[in-house]
This record gives sequence, C-alpha cells and structure tokens, in this order.
Amino acid sequence: MNSIVAAKARRFPTLLVVAMVAALTACATPPTDPAARADFEATNDPLEPMNRQIFNFNQFLDTYLIKPVAQGYRKVLPGFGRDAIRNFLNNLGEPVIFANNMMQGEFKLAHDTFARFLFNSTFGVGGIFDLASDNGLERQTGDFGQTLYVWGVPEGPYLVLPIFGPSNPRDAVGMGVDSQMDPWGYLASAYGAATSATLGRYAASGVDLRSRNIETLDDIQRNAIDYYAQIRSLYRQRRARDLRHGRPAPMPNFDTPADTTTPAPAPAAAH
Repeated sequence: MNSIVAAKARRFPTLLVVAMVAALTACATPPTDPAARADFEATNDPLEPMNRQIFNFNQFLDTYLIKPVAQGYRKVLPGFGRDAIRNFLNNLGEPVIFANNMMQGEFKLAHDTFARFLFNSTFGVGGIFDLASDNGLERQTGDFGQTLYVWGVPEGPYLVLPIFGPSNPRDAVGMGVDSQMDPWGYLASAYGAATSATLGRYAASGVDLRSRNIETLDDIQRNAIDYYAQIRSLYRQRRARDLRHGRPAPMPNFDTPADTTTPAPAPAAAH
C-alpha cells in the first residue's frame, strides 16, 4: 500500500499537467485587430482566462499560507541554518541535473554536476555545506523540460499550474518526468517513507524559495500595473536563461524570420 501511495505522490506533477491540458476549453479568443493579434501571439497565452483564475488561487494560497510560513521559517532559523537546508536540498537535486545534462549532450556541465555532488556529499557533510561553489564548481541547471527543448520539442502555450506557478506544457511534463527519475524517491520507498519524504521535500523547497524572495515579490507586486503579466514576463526571461544554461542569447538573424522554438546546438564534449 505504501508503495502505491508513493508512486501516486511522485506522479502528482504529471497528473497535474493532464488536468491543465484538459482545460483547453478556457482559451481566450484571438483578437481580430492586427496589432492586438500580434500582441496576443507574442504573449503566447491563449489560456489566459484560466491562467488568471489559477494565478489568483495561487495568490490567495500564498497570502494566507505560504508567505506566512516562509516568514516564520525565516524568523525561527538563522541565515546559516537556512543556507544549510538549501544546500542539502540542492545536493539532492544534483543526480537529476546530471542525468539531464548527459541527455542534452552537455558533458562538461555533467562533469561539473557530478563533481559537485561527489565533493559536497563527502567533504560538505551530505551537502549541508556547498564547498563545491566555494571552489569554483557552480551549480548547473538541468531538467527534463530543458532536455525536451534541446531535442526540439516546442514549449506550447504559457501555463499557470496550481501551487507550482508559471510553466508551459513542455516544462510541466518535464517536471513529471524528473520526479520519476529522482533516485531518492525510490530509496525512500524501499524504507516505506516515500510519501512523507517526497511531500516533505517539495514543501521544504517551496518554503525555502519563498523565504528568499519575500521582499522581491512584494516590490514587484507593489510596482506592477498588472502583476500577472509582470510575473509572466519575468518567468519567461528566467526560463530563457535556463534553457541556454546562462549563455548569452544568440544575435537575431534579420534576413530570416526568428524561430524561438529551435534550440541552439549543444556544445562539443569536453576532452
């Protein structure tokens, strides 16, 4: 019974995606005015009516639950304690990052990720101390949504997920695949603790992330004319950087129409 519940917990992101894609009937009607139509296509948000409703739900949940918990977390734990928790959680994510770096052909990044995990897991006391970053091995990005991008899969429309927030169908499916690739879920399952371990890890990661962005999000919300649109824009900018692994964006080719769905070729493997 525990293994069945654990498997359902690990599949939660995937099931969430199916529910969101099934709601395509909430699509916004494209405007007929050429200028408005161009802006509509640029935002790539045909699900905006549904997305705004989910965004409002997330805001309600954040106002009355997540943000207060994050504020309490920050008051109770000193900075070094929060850093230790964040480092530990980041270290748990390194195997999935490594696997995705390999599938993307990013062998230099995979090498760095493996070295980080080995170094922090041993000398960093299970990842509590991020000694790898102190020695020049910076944490890499790597998720299956990113891998699908490298393989040429289009992102689909902008999508706001309950609790998880801004995403798109490609990245949401990738999140579900990553949860299935995560080795720690299977290890916890062997000890009958997969459900509590998975949910506890999601909760701890979310609270820690929220605690580090309290003032930033408050400032954005206070100054934004349309908070939903501002978050959508900031998400896309950050995600574009992640997809490029932080590399500079390629210069546009003004001789041919831009193709935002075609990934840049993976760099050659390090020798």
